[in-house]
Amino acid sequence: MRIDKFLKVSRILKRRAVASDACSGGKVCVNGREVKPAYRVKVGDVVTVAFAGGELKFAVKALNEKVSAKEADTLYEII
Repeated sequence: MRIDKFLKVSRILKRRAVASDACSGGKVCVNGREVKPAYRVKVGDVVTVAFAGGELKFAVKALNEKVSAKEADTLYEII
């Protein structure tokens, strides 16, 4: 699954366009490397997303394209 789509499906970022812009702007790193929006995320990857007030670091636990809002937090584990 693409990293921009994962960020949207997991509800870490609200819209895919925002996720894509964050990746293009160098605010998203996977395993310590900046990635583009088309990067294929895998289970076990450690993702860091930089926000204005800090950063969020999490590990990918599962990949699922259709997840309800209640189940969205099962896709990742905050580190």
